[in-house]
This record gives sequence, C-alpha cells and structure tokens, in this order.
Amino acid sequence: MNIKKAVLHVISMQLKKPFSTHLGTVSSREAIIIELIDRDGLSGFGEAVAFSSPWYTEETVRTCYHVIKDFLIPLLKENPGLKAEDAHILFSSVRRNQMAKAGLESALWDLQAKQEGTPLHSLLGGTRSMIGSGVAVGAKTVKESLLQIEGFLQQGYRRIKVKISPEHDLQLLSAIRKEYPDIDLMADANSAYTLKDKDRLKALDEFRLLMIEQPLAHDDIIDHSVLQKSISTPICLDESIVSFRDARKAAELGSCKVINIKPGRVGGLSESKQIHDYCLQNGIQVWCGGMIEFGVSRAHNIALASLPGFEIPGDISGSERYWEQDIITPGVTVEDGFINVPEGPGIGFEINRRRLAEVTLKEEAVSLV
Repeated sequence: MNIKKAVLHVISMQLKKPFSTHLGTVSSREAIIIELIDRDGLSGFGEAVAFSSPWYTEETVRTCYHVIKDFLIPLLKENPGLKAEDAHILFSSVRRNQMAKAGLESALWDLQAKQEGTPLHSLLGGTRSMIGSGVAVGAKTVKESLLQIEGFLQQGYRRIKVKISPEHDLQLLSAIRKEYPDIDLMADANSAYTLKDKDRLKALDEFRLLMIEQPLAHDDIIDHSVLQKSISTPICLDESIVSFRDARKAAELGSCKVINIKPGRVGGLSESKQIHDYCLQNGIQVWCGGMIEFGVSRAHNIALASLPGFEIPGDISGSERYWEQDIITPGVTVEDGFINVPEGPGIGFEINRRRLAEVTLKEEAVSLV
C-alpha cells in the first residue's frame, strides 16, 4: 500500500466516571493510536486497546508497543504490497499478542479503504446504515447501578449490561427486574464463578436475561459446555474466544449460544469477520463488545457491527459515555438507541489533531522505506 511511515501515539485520558467490575476499577485509560501514512499523505488509523495492566488479557500498553514496533512493523516493511485482509496471515508468525496485531491491522484496513475511496464498512461487507447501541453499567452499588440504568434508558440505549459476581448478583438483578421488568438485560460475570456455582447460576434463569457473559474461567471452553447444558440462560463467551479456532471449538462443544466479538481480543477485523461468518452459518448469535475505547477503535467497531449477523446491540456507546472530548470528530452519537454508520472513506471520522496532541504521552515515527 506504499506506506511511508508509521507513527505510534501513546495516549491517556481520564474517564468521566470510574468503571467498576469485580476485577477492579478503571479511572483512566491508556492506549496506542497507530497511524500509517502512505506516499500520497493519506493516513490510516488503528487503536491497540490493551489496558495498562494485564487484568483483562496478558497484554498491556507496553507489551503492545514493543510487539508493534519491534516485530509487526518490520514484517509490514518486508511486505510492502500487503492487503489489509491478508495481514492476519502475515502476523501469524508472531504468537498471540492479539491486541497488538489488531491495532496495526485496523490501521491497514482504514488506509486501504481511504486509498480505494470507500467506507470501511463497505470494504468489510456491511449491510446496515444504522446499528443498535447497548451500554455496560459499571457501578459499585445497587443504587448507583439503578441510577445509571435510568440515565441510559433516557438516552435511548437499547440493551443494558450489568457486571455481576456471587457477592451481589441476586440482589442486583432482583432490584433491576423489579424496577425495569421488560428491558433487554444481560449480565457479565468476567469469570467470577466456577462450576461449583452451577445452582446459583441456574437461579439466574428467572431473570430472563438475554445472556450471561463469561461466567467461568477466562481460558475455559469445556466447563462452559457443562454449564450451558444445566441452565436455560444463553452463555456468551468473551475472554475464552481469542481466535476463529476457539469460536469453532466452542460451537462444536456446545459451550455457548452467543459470542462477543471484540476485534482487539481476537487479533483484528479479518479474524472477527471469519468468526462472524462461521457463527452466522451455524446458528450462533454474535454481538460486538467494547473495551472502554477511544474513537478510533469505536469507529472500527461500528463498521464491523454493520455486518448482517450482528443483530444484538453491541457495547458501542456514544463518545460522551466515557470522554469529555474524544480524539475523533465528530464524536460518536447515539440517537433513539441507534448509531449511524458513516459513509465517508475509511472509518468515516476525522482525527481531532489538537485533542490527540493534548492527550499524547509519547509519539514515535518509524520509517517503512
């Protein structure tokens, strides 16, 4: 794609409100914005969505920076004619490090779409002009959760997700269903349970949840298969699915009825699309998850969620959900529970260079010529 150089922007921004799960509380967010610039001056943008510490996956901002700069960019330099859809094959020589791969690969997709003068969603095969928007509640108390839910429903969000653990699941879900008996509600456990909690998880069937996300260990597929046979609530796998192979095995074992596809977690848009296509053919529901991202990753998620299999509203909220001001312009907005899929070339959003500079901690350019 005639790429002249890559620029790595390490950025940090405070969240408007802390986001809490049983694993911890996120008050500020770091990420790496990857900019690929071609010989004509076009820029494609990607975002490496690892956190500062390895609480969600083993990757961190620092490890991603190392892998992108010292391994993935050199591979890109050696293969100047690479197409975005083939990057995941080239990057497979580097084991794991999915968030690093996804960050660079997504920049390739954006640049290629811009070079072709087409929206990214069209390049991926998207069919929707609008996508449904859901939101995750990350509060420490039942009262705070109810207040957040009230506000989100007033803003038009079409699906609510709450974080649960054995310490407060029944209390929280009972309070929500008493106040909001008919909302589309799901619960995310972030691996807070084991098979010993099978009866407790079965008791959650009464709350008519859309799904319970990742109830068991982050790297498990087999125990989830045992659990799914014991409960009526559909299990959704998140952390367990880091590749297409994982998705296929989970489907064949009956470990879940739903898969949360996060491009950062599975290594990029090509792998995400492969998982989407397989699930669509095999009756597994999919939706697009969120990672408390900045606008670049949010824009890529919008393009992905325009594909036909994404019937469930994803965790793709408006920019104002987390940030006083995002790094894209205009910011992502939710209207009556939907987000318009942009029709401009590439991701369809411009980078707010002034805002990017304000929140940048480190910037480094790497030549590819």
